[in-house]
Order: sequence, then C-alpha cells, then structure tokens
Amino acid sequence: MPFSMGKYIKFRSGMQKRIGSLRSKTEDSLEIAVDTMMEERVDGFFRVEQGLEEVIKSLIEIEEELEAIRDLSGAMRLESRLEFVEDRWDEFDSEIRERPRRRRKKVSLADMLKAASRGGTALGDNQNGVNNAMDAYATMGVEFGSSLADVTAAFRIKAKQLHPDANNGDRSSEPELRRMLEAYQFLREYLSLSNTEPMRPPDRPYSPAE
Repeated sequence: MPFSMGKYIKFRSGMQKRIGSLRSKTEDSLEIAVDTMMEERVDGFFRVEQGLEEVIKSLIEIEEELEAIRDLSGAMRLESRLEFVEDRWDEFDSEIRERPRRRRKKVSLADMLKAASRGGTALGDNQNGVNNAMDAYATMGVEFGSSLADVTAAFRIKAKQLHPDANNGDRSSEPELRRMLEAYQFLREYLSLSNTEPMRPPDRPYSPAE
C-alpha cells in the first residue's frame, strides 16, 4: 500500500530520530565498555565491541534504505529491522553495565488466538484485507473447503513459526502474521455462515452484514 507524502515524511522523521538516538547510545556504550571491561572482562569486551560495531553498521544500512521506502509493507519491514537492532544494542549495553535487560513487550500467541475468537486483532488492521475465501484458504496454506479444525491447526503451527520468539526476536514476519490472523478470522465466519446458508462462490467478497 503506497504511502501518502505526509505519512512518509512523518515515518521517515520518526525513524531518523530513533536511528540517531541509538547511534548516540551505542557510542556511549563503547566508551563505557572501554572504561569498565578492559581490565577484568577483556574477553567480553572484544565480543561486545564487535557487536556494537555491527549495530552501528546496521543503523547506517537502515538509514540508507529509509530513503527508498515508499509503501506500508516496506516501512513495516524496515521498522522491524530497527526494533531488532535496538534489542541487540540493549543486550550488549546490559552486559557492559551488568544490569538486567529491558524487555520489549512481546506479542503473545495466546492473546492472538483470543483476539481471533472475538473477531478482533491483537496486531492491528491489515490494510490489504482478505476479501474472499479463496484468498483466505491460500493464505492459510490449506486446501479450499478444509474444515475449521484443519484451519485452526494450520494457524497454530504457522503462527508459532512466524512468531518473533521463534526467530531470535526478529519481527520482520509480523506483516505475514497479521495477514494470516485476518485470514483465520475470515474463515471462522465464512465456515460458520456456510453451516446455515448456501456456500458462496469462493472468490466472491462478502461482509458480515450480508
């Protein structure tokens, strides 16, 4: 989905602030590492130093790619990468300062399933939308006409595979996770309606108000 110019400018400004802030914090972490780790934790220092240099390198790459972002999916992928880099910095900074890590709020698979059963979404609205059963079944990766039990089983398996906790904190799969959750919600309603009404053509859009 393309960005409007106003949204793009706002997104770019916010990302640049986060990148600049993290670069500054990373440089501070390097200075503190030199002061506190060189004598008694020298082995850890070289590993942390390399890790923080990789953080800075990643920030440079993200900043360069920021100029090429023009749509929502690209923006979400780039923001997910920045969140992952922020978590990496926190891991190294925690070791340097010998403090507990700050924990980013995690997406709970249980919460997603509860949201799906309510017809809501814990991950936000999918702007592209799943508009027909054929698309929904394809998104779930199951054969058209599969039962709700099969759809639910496929959802649980794939959601666990795409969840950030299963990918070392990498949140880049969240857009796919959102779309899959929307497809699951769609099929729950579609299959419920098909038990009381004639099956609609698989490629025909419909709304709950029909």
